[in-house]
Amino acid sequence: MFKKLAKIKYLPNNYQILQEGDHVICAISGKKIPLEKLNYWNVDLQEAYFSYVEASQKREKEE
Repeated sequence: MFKKLAKIKYLPNNYQILQEGDHVICAISGKKIPLEKLNYWNVDLQEAYFSYVEASQKREKEE
């Protein structure tokens, strides 16, 4: 199903594909995220998150 890791630049409301691929890796869980389902990321840290759960966990760690 997953073939190639994409390299992404995360922007405030979008992202730019720097290197073609079909997925990225969640910075918290290590789960593979298909690009068509990528909804959560941190622009400052340039990290992707699988869901709001992982994004919330990251936010809690920073506080």
